Amino acid sequence: MTDGSRALRIQLLIAAMSVALVVYFVLLGRAGVVLVTSGEPAAIGLGVGVFLLPVVGMWALVATLRAGFAHQRLGRMAREQGMELDVSELPRMPSGRIRRDAADALFAEVKAEVEEDPDDWRRWYRLARAYDYAGDRSRARETMKTALRIEEGSR
Repeated sequence: MTDGSRALRIQLLIAAMSVALVVYFVLLGRAGVVLVTSGEPAAIGLGVGVFLLPVVGMWALVATLRAGFAHQRLGRMAREQGMELDVSELPRMPSGRIRRDAADALFAEVKAEVEEDPDDWRRWYRLARAYDYAGDRSRARETMKTALRIEEGSR
């Protein structure tokens, strides 16, 4: 499978899941309206709670999609500038994941790059990718936010 067809399959899956979530949110919203208009105090309280679920869900969906698009944009720019991490030669486990010791060595190398040039979003992007390869998803997300903030400030 080529990278292009894999990316297209992932995008189609994301689109299908987003549509399914929107349909689910609409159905939840309708259920909330039915409960609120029933006139029963307990049903009204429950209906308000049910009605809030799609609101929160839509916010989470939009925030997640916006972050994903922003991360893709940074990734595309990093590739175009030759700054994407090359992990093709790193040793892998049978599952396909990069071996932990190799990911840790890559992380140390990229962290040193950030310390040398902390105002370059590309370095922060590479560090976020290194965190991801090392399996630290929460730090990867926070570091990617830093990369986005620096890149947006440099426009």
